Amino acid sequence: MAEAGCRNLSTYCPSAAFLAAPSEGPPAGTVSGWVCEGAGAGGKNRRVCHAVARLEMGNLWEEFNRLGTEMIVTKAGRRMFPTFQVKLSGLDPLADYVLLMDFVPLDDKRYRYAFHSSSWLVAGRADPAAPGRVHFHPDSPAKGAQWMRQIVSFDKLKLTNNLLDDNGHIILNSMHRYQPRFHVVLVDPRRDSERFAHQNFKSFSFPETQFMAVTAYQNHRITQLKIASNPFAKGFRDGEPEPWCGATLSLPQATTQDKGFSASHFQPLPYPPPGVYMGAKPRASPYPLPALQPDGFGYGQQ
Repeated sequence: MAEAGCRNLSTYCPSAAFLAAPSEGPPAGTVSGWVCEGAGAGGKNRRVCHAVARLEMGNLWEEFNRLGTEMIVTKAGRRMFPTFQVKLSGLDPLADYVLLMDFVPLDDKRYRYAFHSSSWLVAGRADPAAPGRVHFHPDSPAKGAQWMRQIVSFDKLKLTNNLLDDNGHIILNSMHRYQPRFHVVLVDPRRDSERFAHQNFKSFSFPETQFMAVTAYQNHRITQLKIASNPFAKGFRDGEPEPWCGATLSLPQATTQDKGFSASHFQPLPYPPPGVYMGAKPRASPYPLPALQPDGFGYGQQ
């Protein structure tokens, strides 16, 4: 748990804390005020059961979804666009929370794109599942007041198809469909917090964020929409050089100075850049994440 990139989360996410099954119900000796009560609470802690997540840029996600969203996966890792961003409400302002994401397959199939019909077709059974990983938001843990104060953006999250990746990126199989999931986890200060692990998180899933993982865009309309809506694709729109995305570039004077390099003796930026959070290292999910149930849990606002 003390691996780099995980920020030593064992202090509030001990692996033993998440072995309890959700069906067990509240353990005996529950501390008053910590378990959510009332119809529809589902036995969740009251500090998470009222959490609400609203997807930002919903209209843009819908526009991509209508065309069939595609997300690039590369060996080095590629950021998502649109970026997954949410606005939170309903948290306890004084409680600490960890925010994280994972990605689950939508089915057990592999796909191919038929250019003559501009549609995706089933090409066979899915490849063996990639190693399961979760991505912790780099500001975790933080008070509920901080999370609710501004939009929460997972702009550091990267997708890769490299099964041997050691940078903590999310590993996906190309030509497979995935559903991103967002989780709010309460940092429980009780000594026996492992007994309450299944009560201390709430999950959200937005159907419009489903996507096909690809190594190159297949649908030209997706390519056009990404270029038109991505502010970092300015070079594709007007012929100017593309902004830095991890490759070696000759940067303008001001930019090289800001990065600490001399314009007269510019060196390639290291990869990954120092201090940049690269996600969680490969390991099992730190708590019992629910299975994907499209009609069951957490679509949008709960």
